[in-house]
Amino acid sequence: MIDLHTHTIFSDGVLVPAELARRAQALDYKALAFTDHVDFSNLDFVLPRLITFCRTIGDTMTMTLLPGVELTHVPPALIGDGVKKARDLGAQIIVVHGETLVEPVAPGTNRAAITAGVDILAHPGLITEAEAELAAENGVHLEITTRPGHALSNGHVAKIAARTGARLLLNNDAHAPGDLRTWAMAEKIALGAGLNSTDWSQMRNNSLALVENKIGR
Repeated sequence: MIDLHTHTIFSDGVLVPAELARRAQALDYKALAFTDHVDFSNLDFVLPRLITFCRTIGDTMTMTLLPGVELTHVPPALIGDGVKKARDLGAQIIVVHGETLVEPVAPGTNRAAITAGVDILAHPGLITEAEAELAAENGVHLEITTRPGHALSNGHVAKIAARTGARLLLNNDAHAPGDLRTWAMAEKIALGAGLNSTDWSQMRNNSLALVENKIGR
């Protein structure tokens, strides 16, 4: 399993980074990104600590650790600035908290994130075909999520991606130990969203390619 969207005690997760990493390693994960919720109030506090952690513990792990952020409820007009600041501070994975069906995310967030060229647009809800086409053009990955609530729109996201060629990947959006899924369960969730076994293999390859691209820089 590769999970590029997780949370620790630096936002609303329940585990310190070391325990989250150890639990993922015990499940034979190949890569894990720490992407705690940030906005302009805490970005420069959270990200440097995740970077330090990944650098300190990375060589002791059997999987790749990547420091990142999830820009969350940032006004659409400011998302581009947030992405630039996160990249300047050293974020390897940048996620934006998309227009999920279960939270009052500001309209326009999906398009602003895609325009800014984020790595992953998380749980993008009822993303439009035009937005998905732009994601395909900009190389932005759309997320299929295993997280309850956010997963309500997985089927829609899968269908729109199939029509537009947008890249999909699967993440847990893990906040607690029980959120870390196995490959087998993740595959079932993907199939439940209407994807087939070929789509699932491509999603896994998309996650792997994104990780390899980041560590190759």
